Amino acid sequence: MGPLVPPLVPPYETVGEGPHHVMAVHGWFSDRAAYAAMLPHIDRRAFTYVLPDLRGYGEARDVPGAYTTSEAGRDLLALADHLEWERFSLLGHSMGAAVVQRVLAAAPHRVQRLVGVAPVPASGVPMEGEQWELFASAADRPESRRAIIDLTTGGRHPDAWLDLMVRHSLEHSDAKAFRAWLDSWALEDFHEEVDGSQLPVRVVVGAHDPALTAEVMRQTWLRWYANADLVELASAGHYPADETPLELVRAVEDFIAAGG
Repeated sequence: MGPLVPPLVPPYETVGEGPHHVMAVHGWFSDRAAYAAMLPHIDRRAFTYVLPDLRGYGEARDVPGAYTTSEAGRDLLALADHLEWERFSLLGHSMGAAVVQRVLAAAPHRVQRLVGVAPVPASGVPMEGEQWELFASAADRPESRRAIIDLTTGGRHPDAWLDLMVRHSLEHSDAKAFRAWLDSWALEDFHEEVDGSQLPVRVVVGAHDPALTAEVMRQTWLRWYANADLVELASAGHYPADETPLELVRAVEDFIAAGG
């Protein structure tokens, strides 16, 4: 373990001006543009969304760091302080769902509601053999990135969309950071830090995601969060924000608004 890097206020954009404050955190393959297809459809009068770029991505592509979920959790708390948000809700996609759980573990009193979309459990994602090789090679091999995106969305989408996702991923992430992030989100297990949480949690999965399935959620998220519910989107795979943006907006905003 090296010295602890001080938290950083990540670069971010703000969308909306409503009283519900939501921090929306991207996953492994994208920067804050992960939510771009949703943004035209959000309720800007009811919600204020802040979309940060994690270290190694987007405007933070060249920011050094450990590239771990715990470091990112500290960065997001620094962002909340910068915004003067005492309490807020969290939205995390895939790897970003591991990150937002780190925020919850570090500052449970500040989190109102949490939504995980195709979310990595706090126990990580065990992979071995060829599957691990595929993911580990994705930092340097665009064809591995493409194979993963195609596989995790059920092999149903147009080539042009796959190409776009890969191109965006390559242009908006640093390869070394990308590889380092994998070790953190896939291999670290911190579920004991959230087990038993009473926080209202919603887990959203796509029916065409072969990896982070409803059954995996029942074995992980729904066991550890006493007040969790599960929404399965019939027409989505691992990228509901791109595949079914309207359905995802409803699943997120209905749940967060119910918190008063």
